[in-house]
Amino acid sequence: MAETGRTYLPAAGYHWSLALYDPLVKLLGGDAARAMLLEQAAVRAAHRVLDIGCGTGSLLVMIKRKYPEAEVVGLDPDPRALARARRKGQRSRIRFQLDQGFADELPYPDESFDRVLSSFMFHHLENSLKVKTLREARRVLKPGGRFHLMDFAKADSVSAGRIARWIHSSPRLNDNSEARLVSLMREAGLSDPKGIGSRSSHAGELAYYQATASG
Repeated sequence: MAETGRTYLPAAGYHWSLALYDPLVKLLGGDAARAMLLEQAAVRAAHRVLDIGCGTGSLLVMIKRKYPEAEVVGLDPDPRALARARRKGQRSRIRFQLDQGFADELPYPDESFDRVLSSFMFHHLENSLKVKTLREARRVLKPGGRFHLMDFAKADSVSAGRIARWIHSSPRLNDNSEARLVSLMREAGLSDPKGIGSRSSHAGELAYYQATASG
């Protein structure tokens, strides 16, 4: 896979630390957090599901194990992460589609997915790209299809632990409040955007959101 000309923030923050990403996320409770996201998404066997910012493919594997008949697609700008996702699928004997690209320029037709999911990714985006990404999610969703997002909530610096304070030191998390994310989803044309739950983790509080593509 060719390198893209655009810059992006790798899943682990740096290219050299990508090998540490999966064990670190697992240690911090990432698998349980993704399982909660998948439960909320209520995927069905006939659904076509897109994971934007799929990284090393952990959520893709989880979806296919639970819903083997669903068509699952993962998109990420990082060829190194996609290579790991491909190997992960091969080891698990699970097939899914992997594409290199950016969430604000989705290479898919209008109304082509029943679900669009995002986990641990949205805070990686620059502010100028957040609404573009949400508009693209709305564009590729079928009428009545749903967008599900899980990301770090805005941290309380007093109560957060050391790991959480380190993760939340990124200025990109400064506006990751529920009010802000719901407002962005509404601005992007998604219907009934709302927070639908939260979960505590060693990395800090995680927040879950849902919105619908109106017909």
